[in-house]
Amino acid sequence: MKKNQSYTAEFKAEAVKLVLEQKLSHQEAAQRVGVPKGSLSNWVASSQRRGQQALKVEVNRLRRELARAEMEREIVKKAAAYFARESLQGTRS
Repeated sequence: MKKNQSYTAEFKAEAVKLVLEQKLSHQEAAQRVGVPKGSLSNWVASSQRRGQQALKVEVNRLRRELARAEMEREIVKKAAAYFARESLQGTRS
């Protein structure tokens, strides 16, 4: 029976890169780095979940930024209309 092996985060990241970037199968990558295929599969799935979560956070940030920019644009439009109206009234007197 094998003792539970502990791997560093850097080692796991490099193993995951073999699958995600170099397009090796889980089996091939696991054999190259000498880890069980199931462990590597778990690392890949975890990495993909973290990536999806980071993407969701970025999308939410961009949505907030867009909403703020749209609000600022509306304020500028209203201010421009107000000042245009004021300047026209000043020329009619």
